[in-house]
Amino acid sequence: MSQNKLNILPDNPEGPVSGRFPSWLHRKLPRGGDIFRTEEIVEKYRLNTVCEEAKCPNRFECYTKKTATFLALGKECTRNCGFCDIDFSKTPKAPEADEPQRIALSVKELGLQHAVVTMVARDDLPDFGASHIAAIIRAIREVNPRATVEVLTSDFSGDLSALDVVLAAGPEIFNHNIETVRRVSPRIRHKAEYDRTLTVLRHAKERGGSQFVKSGLMIGLGETVEEVEATIRDLKDAGCDIITIGQYLQASSRKLRVQEFVPPEQFKHYETYGLSCGVRHMYCGPFVRSSYNADLFVQPLPNNEPSPMVRIEGNDAETAGPSGNSCFSGRTREEAASADGSPL
Repeated sequence: MSQNKLNILPDNPEGPVSGRFPSWLHRKLPRGGDIFRTEEIVEKYRLNTVCEEAKCPNRFECYTKKTATFLALGKECTRNCGFCDIDFSKTPKAPEADEPQRIALSVKELGLQHAVVTMVARDDLPDFGASHIAAIIRAIREVNPRATVEVLTSDFSGDLSALDVVLAAGPEIFNHNIETVRRVSPRIRHKAEYDRTLTVLRHAKERGGSQFVKSGLMIGLGETVEEVEATIRDLKDAGCDIITIGQYLQASSRKLRVQEFVPPEQFKHYETYGLSCGVRHMYCGPFVRSSYNADLFVQPLPNNEPSPMVRIEGNDAETAGPSGNSCFSGRTREEAASADGSPL
């Protein structure tokens, strides 16, 4: 590839010794046949995943674990956000009526105990896709009665009655991302608004359709530490139980440039700060994405105990695992590849 086709990156804070990316963004490729098995199951049921469509840097790791985040309502979004690599269309294809059942069967075949479903924004639909997401939740429950469900939705253009349709289906975790700090939001989000996001999250908490409310943001887009801390406080005040923070990485040359490579120590600071503000769970690190390792917060349900009750553990563990939460930065250092490598 010629140099002029490469993404323009900020200076590497470690200098040229580790290449174009700092060492904490270097990871070894995972190994294991389950990568291909996961792909086979997703293709068998003709499903889309945000892992592929958004070029998530964790997709190989997640596929190795036989997990994926399902992308519902097609793979064309009616919004064209500056950070997201999902295809944009003003007239995307109509929703497929059998998609809820296909997702539910895929959850069963993958053996998922916690299913995560996200969606493209569908401003072209009368209910913005809410009834379709609710149908997916119900289908997963019917086929997988012991599975817990997490949904990551759009803002439904601020239509709270559409939001209520999703909440009435009872996902254990409702997730809607704020994406960035207030000042940067108008520059990177198409149609979505910072205060509207807070309204959606607050309504989800007050409505009570989900046990836990979650949101996430990316850093490295030119925000300040004070602005990130203010956003954490805003999310806490809106009722968020879980906040995720990860490094923004430019998916293609058409997308917004990375302004800064944020060091792992800064992610640890945000985790500590959020917990001190009373946020129940902070999951922060360079490779953290809103649906990455989502099952770490959820204990498997005992045999014969049906959903919808989910139990989330406290922040008392030193390393990320099924019974606790920590800054992901420690694991990325341990998994760092050679200095000549490049991030996934």
